[in-house]
Amino acid sequence: MGKATTQATTFSELILEIFRLNRLLLDAGDEITEPVGLSSARWQVLGVVEHGPVPAANIARIMGLTRQAVQRTADSLEADGLIAFRPNPHHRRAQLLTLTPEGRVALDYVQERHAEWADRLSEGYAPDALTSALAVLRRMRDDLDPGGFAPEEDENNEAQPS
Repeated sequence: MGKATTQATTFSELILEIFRLNRLLLDAGDEITEPVGLSSARWQVLGVVEHGPVPAANIARIMGLTRQAVQRTADSLEADGLIAFRPNPHHRRAQLLTLTPEGRVALDYVQERHAEWADRLSEGYAPDALTSALAVLRRMRDDLDPGGFAPEEDENNEAQPS
């Protein structure tokens, strides 16, 4: 078995840091969302539903989750009155998720707290460094998922999340 190049070793170290960072980001998200009874997972779903009616399968593709996990989260959000299901004119069984007024209030609270957190945390980084890091992460994602989801190409998705 051959020895990895310095570039491959650095790439692997970057991936490990992303794994570690993911856990910390989920923990921070849980802390931000906890006062309104949300979690990072529930916030992710609400964040996509905010853009308009969308089926669970599309949320799964957008967020890189399984449809089953999104459906469980959606069922929980519906039970708490934060989203509602409505018929999908494009697919009889794949209902559309919509934000309720209660969901809007919870999401507004979380987004405000998240903005404060991001402002505070980002102060220590040069804007160019953040832009470069974002470009690298997006390229890594594109390289790993070349057939990535394009919302505007999915006829069942009325939402246009970015």
